[in-house]
Amino acid sequence: MATARTSGSNRRDLVNFLARRNAAGLARAGNSLPRIIRMTLGAVGAYWVADTMLGHTQPIFAATSALISLGFGGATTIRRTAEVALGCTLGVALGDTLMHLLGQGIWQAAVVMSLSLVVARYLDSGPIFSTQLGMQSALVVLLPISVDGPFSRSLDALTGSVLALLIIILWPSDPRRTPVAALSELFKELSETMLECSWAIRDDDRRAAFHALIKARATQKHLDQLPGAFRAAQEIAMLSPAGRRHREELTRLSERFNHYDWAARNARVFARRLSSVLSNSALTPEGSASLAPLLREISEGINALAHSVREPNLAGQRKFEKGARSQLEAAAAQLDPRALGVEGLQGEGLVLLLRPMLVDLLEAAGRDHEAAIEVLPKLS
Repeated sequence: MATARTSGSNRRDLVNFLARRNAAGLARAGNSLPRIIRMTLGAVGAYWVADTMLGHTQPIFAATSALISLGFGGATTIRRTAEVALGCTLGVALGDTLMHLLGQGIWQAAVVMSLSLVVARYLDSGPIFSTQLGMQSALVVLLPISVDGPFSRSLDALTGSVLALLIIILWPSDPRRTPVAALSELFKELSETMLECSWAIRDDDRRAAFHALIKARATQKHLDQLPGAFRAAQEIAMLSPAGRRHREELTRLSERFNHYDWAARNARVFARRLSSVLSNSALTPEGSASLAPLLREISEGINALAHSVREPNLAGQRKFEKGARSQLEAAAAQLDPRALGVEGLQGEGLVLLLRPMLVDLLEAAGRDHEAAIEVLPKLS
């Protein structure tokens, strides 16, 4: 009987595992469709150009250069595409040159690959560039000599690379996607942190405060991702006609990065301090009763910020930003320990930790520094 139950449980686990893998695979394939179409058009288009317009026989390097340049290796940015394209083109050109000097064979391939990698590391520190240059140069030496004459493969690779760059510039992916996703997740984590802090105060539960601290620390991965995501997005928005409409929004969001960072750091400090305050029973019942709903208000304001960055149009962004500012300003105006009924050094210090965080959140929502500070109540 026990064996039968175990077998049934294993089958259910296997079915659930396969179902999850299937769902993840379908989602991944669906999300990759635009890139798949770009890769297909780039590879086939480059082959057609080299075959029909240049008259080359089986210009496989045109297709492979375009395909690799537009591939799945990472975020499709102009820099990455140019790096891969240049690596492919230089690799083929270097392979062509060395093949005519050294001939073909295994030892020639080893020499060519070694020299190519040395040249690649000299020119660029990027791993993608080095790998492509070495691989393409070795393939040129190992494959049969082209009937189209010397350096025809170099021209094929150049054709594929140029076409790949044109596709990225003229048909880019949405430049907002990566930074907006990271920023939205950052605000979501911050909102949940404040909400869990509210619950911790309401229930006088220091373990809940510690869980909130763990949640606050999880924001760091999003903060680490944002600078690079903003740079890549602004690069596409600057060069691509289709992405230029996002330039102002991306510039506005990227200029506020320091405030996102500082707000997250202050949230971590607050959650860590809250755990200590609750451990020492340093909050009065009156202080807890006023501070818990205040943290919920802050959580709702941060959540409105998350909605604002997810909005695809400017009107929606402004609407949610305005709502976030109103909620955060209402919360900031209450940050006086005495008015909240919070007493004692530890309790008052806890409230004071919220003041710089609210200033940064207000600046993240579009307020200038002076206006954000003016919202805070004067302390006596």
